[in-house]
Parts: sequence; structure tokens; C-alpha cells
Amino acid sequence: MAIRILSLLYPPRLGQRGHLAVERQDGKPGAPIVVRNQPVEQAASTGRLQFAEHARAMQPPSNVRQRTGTAPEGPHTRAMGFWFTLAHAARAFFWLGLIALIALQVFGPKDNTQKTRTAMLEQFQTERKSRVIALIHRQEARSILGVDVANHIDIEDSEAVLRAIRLTPDEQPIDLILHTPGGLVLAAEQIGKALVEHKGKVTVFIPHYAMSGGTMIALAADEIVMDPNAVLGPVDPQIAGVPAAAILKVLETKKPEDIDDQTIMMADIAAKARVQVAQFLAEILVKRIPQDKAIELGVALSEGRWTHDFPITVPFALKLGLPVSTNMPRIVYDLMDLYPQSTTQRPSVIYIPMRGAETKGDPNTQPIPGKPGGTPVK
Repeated sequence: MAIRILSLLYPPRLGQRGHLAVERQDGKPGAPIVVRNQPVEQAASTGRLQFAEHARAMQPPSNVRQRTGTAPEGPHTRAMGFWFTLAHAARAFFWLGLIALIALQVFGPKDNTQKTRTAMLEQFQTERKSRVIALIHRQEARSILGVDVANHIDIEDSEAVLRAIRLTPDEQPIDLILHTPGGLVLAAEQIGKALVEHKGKVTVFIPHYAMSGGTMIALAADEIVMDPNAVLGPVDPQIAGVPAAAILKVLETKKPEDIDDQTIMMADIAAKARVQVAQFLAEILVKRIPQDKAIELGVALSEGRWTHDFPITVPFALKLGLPVSTNMPRIVYDLMDLYPQSTTQRPSVIYIPMRGAETKGDPNTQPIPGKPGGTPVK
């Protein structure tokens, strides 16, 4: 501040190219300040000299520099430097990979499978003038970090199906595409009851199979359309993974004193479950077939007469009196192609589609262009 004031008080002379030099006499802190005008070249030289002297004054003595110098590198120091470099490189690769993954998710190719499914359902719905609902558990078993996760009918499925039925006008037909290994009895009963109470025609399409709870849902339909090789299955209840009939068999073959308490409790639950399922089947079948036939069929399917994976084929279903046909629309098969199995393992079945063989079952239909695995139409 003082230097700036002195520069204003002692300006250089007009016409003289110079610079104000402000310094102390004798270079001592307490010496008076002298302001003088000197040429630019001389001022620059003086500034460089003063800067060099100041830098030398700031350097510590040589003996201090030797004491505080860098220690010589040893094997331990070099090893630590290597690991630090490696850690920095790993951190950099991690963040680069994370950024690349995010960029791929945001800007990468989009999966349009769900859009294709929706468009196909809308096409099927328009053709049949109905409400089309797809209940497909295509990936029957998956593994996430070594833990098996199975797809089956659960409460979320029943909530979604009930919502779709509720939003459907009373007189509008409902078409349900069903592909499932089964699931919770409660969820299947809720869906079956809602389908029975719907006033419009209910048609269930089974392109491959509908076992256990899926069969219970199919029995609520006015018409069951099956592929010639598709199957239904018994609906005998399972208690902790054991057929109810097998648990009750223990009470018949053993004396009560030879049976443990847990088996007796499971047998009590099994007896109640079997009666409840048979009663529900009779209630949904009585609207389609005579009452005595409905009771007989309900008992046959729920008493454990067959194993739980027993296949009820189309001819056998017709013998049981079920309203089964094999007029499966081609679009249902096309829709199933959009629900592929998990590709984490090598596929065990590989085939080359033959031209013209795709429409052997239905000569009046043509494959949809671009259908995965199919032959494009020219």
C-alpha cells in the first residue's frame, strides 16, 4: 500500500521511459525507503537479482538439506510403490467399467421383447374381440447366485389376473393363455373363481402344459384349447412337498402309537386340504357339467389316485368329460417363442426350421414376419 502511494507521489518524468524503483537503504529492514526512477532494462535486471538473492536466503543450510533429504529406496519401498500403483490401476479400471456399463444400459441396444409381446397380444385380442390375458411361467427354474428360484402361480399373479378380469366388461369374452407348472392353491382358486363368475365366454389356451394349479384354473373355462401334445395334471394338494394322499397312507399302515406327532399333525392338514380342493373343484365344474359328474371328477383329480406329475392328455381329458379342443391359433405359438428358456446353459435341443413346416398344423395361418426362430414370409 505504501509503495503504491509513493508511486503516485513520485511519477516518472514526462518523455522519459523508466520505472520507479522502491527500495530500502543498505537493504536493512529499518532503513528509510528511497524512491528513484531508473530505466526499464535496469529495473528488470535489478528485480531478477533481488529475486535470486531472496531465493538463496530462503534455502536451508547444506547440512540441514542433507539431514532432511530423501531416504534411498529399498526393496520394501519399491514393493509398496508397486502395490500402490496396482491399487490405483484397479480403481481406475473399476470406475471405467462402471461408466461403460451405465453407458451401455442408457445408450445401448434396447430389448424390444416386451413391446413385441404386447403388440402380439393386442393383435390376438383384436382378432378375437376379447380380453387376452397371458399367464406364462416359461422359465420353470432359474438359479441366482447358486440359489434356485422357481416360477409358479403366486398371489401377485392372482392379483394381476383379477385386476384384468375386473376391468373387462361382463359380456366380453376372456381368453387366457396358460403355461405353468402350478403354484399356490389359494392363488389358483382365486383365479378360477373369478373366471367362473365372469358372464362372457372364457377360453383357456394351453400350448404346452398347465399342471396342478394350472389345471384348476383351466377347469373353470367354458372351453379348453390344447395343443395335441399338451397335458393337464392332477390337483391333489401337497403338504410340505409330500402328497396329501401319501401322508394319509401312513395312518392306514401304522398303529397310532408308532406314528410321531408331526406326522399326525400333517395327516390332519392333508385330510382337510384334500376335502377342500375336491369341494372347490366340484363348485367350479357344476356350472359346466352335471352335479354328480362334477363331484366325481373333483374327487378323482384331488384324492391322489395318480402321481402329481401324471399327464392328462387330450384323449384322456375328453374321457373325463372336459370341454377340450385342439384348434390352437398359430399366434399362441408365436407368443410362446417370445418367452425363451434361460440361456445360461448350452441348449440341449437344436433344430433347423424347415420352410413350409411352420404352418403344418394350421394351413390358414402364416408366420409373423421377424418371429424369433421362424421362417420369414416373403
